[in-house]
Amino acid sequence: MGDEQRALRLVVTGGGTGGHTYPALTAVRALQERLAAEGRAVDVLWVGTAKGLEARIAPAEGIRFEPVATGKVRRSSNPLKLLSPANVRDMLRVPWGAVQARSLIRRFGPDVVLATGGYVAVPVGLAARSCRAPLVVHEQTVRLGLANRVLARAATRVAVSSESTLPLLPGSARSTAVVTGNPVRPAVLTGHPDKAVAALGLYGFDRSLPTVYVTGGAQGSAQINDLVSGVLPWLLERANVVHQCGPANEADLNARAARLPAHLMGHYYLTGFMGAELADVLALADVVVSRSGAGTLAELTALGKAAVFVPLASAAGNEQAHNAAHLEQAGAAVALLGTVTPDDLRAALGPLLDDPDRRTAMAARAREHGRPDAAERLVDVLLSVARRD
Repeated sequence: MGDEQRALRLVVTGGGTGGHTYPALTAVRALQERLAAEGRAVDVLWVGTAKGLEARIAPAEGIRFEPVATGKVRRSSNPLKLLSPANVRDMLRVPWGAVQARSLIRRFGPDVVLATGGYVAVPVGLAARSCRAPLVVHEQTVRLGLANRVLARAATRVAVSSESTLPLLPGSARSTAVVTGNPVRPAVLTGHPDKAVAALGLYGFDRSLPTVYVTGGAQGSAQINDLVSGVLPWLLERANVVHQCGPANEADLNARAARLPAHLMGHYYLTGFMGAELADVLALADVVVSRSGAGTLAELTALGKAAVFVPLASAAGNEQAHNAAHLEQAGAAVALLGTVTPDDLRAALGPLLDDPDRRTAMAARAREHGRPDAAERLVDVLLSVARRD
């Protein structure tokens, strides 16, 4: 076999949450497709934590997975709390994780390493640097995560999701930085509104009204559920609503929905979980009410959707609030920050539902921030630095 046909060896690291795991998986799939078209394979090793989401996702996707020890730094404004027993215990695990990571990198001999954040990325990324393997760091959020802040100085290239991130990079990393966007699952971009109507049986919807999709993520959000319940009759007079509430919340919300006026019930579809039909529901939606994680923002801007964001207050570094505020400043969304009431949600949704032109303008500004080709751009970066020996 000629040298040009040798499989490209890729180490992926990052995870703990879907925000780090799924962009990495999307990039891997895009790289595999790109090279398969050239008759070349990709040999992938995913290095993560034994308890992180990546430990389940990678093997399920047919990707070899190896765990290493790592520790989580529990941030606090009080320096004494940084020396908590849990922090000290986890910090002592980091050197052993670094030894494990270096051993894996040396044995596997990657042509390139992709780090997408999370604590496990630090020992693996630094091991890549010490073994002289090209390192690409990808940041999903507007502000740099703690792990990527450490790795940015060691990276061969830093890929970011927004131009707003560039000034926040360490000076030494700015010259290596490129704006790729945040990889979006291709299936999300291929939805069709009529398929959502057929799949979910939304025949009671009034298609002359706008449709609002409400989601709190896979597990649902009690905060978002309560906000929507607080304005539901008012909302259903103005819109159809698809409400993904989380499996644990479905029974309670169904009981509340049973008290709706009969003429409004047909405008409301409640479900605990959204599966393969998500792309079609997003295609049907004129406005989305959701959290503002990096993956959600990437999908909604790639699709060009007007959105009202209710950030998760406990997100690391308050990143969801920064993500939402960033788009609001551009007129691409509404951000409901701090303590949010049903009246706040009504005030945010009312102008969007009553004025189609306003919705259209916000959707267009959202699309300006979208990068549906982010995975392909990230593949370009990986291939540009990959070793070819």
